[in-house]
Amino acid sequence: HVQLVESGGGSVQSGGSLRLSCAAASGYTYSGYSMAWFRRAPGKEREGVAAIGSYGRTRYADSVKGRFTISQDNAKNTLYLQMNTLKPEDTAMYYCAAEPSVVWWLLLDGNEYNSWGQGTQVTVSS
Repeated sequence: HVQLVESGGGSVQSGGSLRLSCAAASGYTYSGYSMAWFRRAPGKEREGVAAIGSYGRTRYADSVKGRFTISQDNAKNTLYLQMNTLKPEDTAMYYCAAEPSVVWWLLLDGNEYNSWGQGTQVTVSS
């Protein structure tokens, strides 16, 4: 289990940008972990947004390709999600998740992850 803390959420207008951060608690490292961002809007199922595997391979939901970028700073034990050209349909609670060695075809499957942050709210107005 890894303690994760998200930050960077907020309210923006359509077309705006936000950068979410996910920091591991002191004493933990992201080395060897698969990391991912998930989101859930009221009345909708949890959606895998973006993920990065143990060796840096990335996966994105079709709905965010070309707009969102996942990255990882191993020295800082911090995961990022750069969100550009935000749309109202991006409004959701965003969660960071971690799990050792998730296979590539399951990187966006939330059932594979056991460590979760508390979430950070993103609201995009039209």
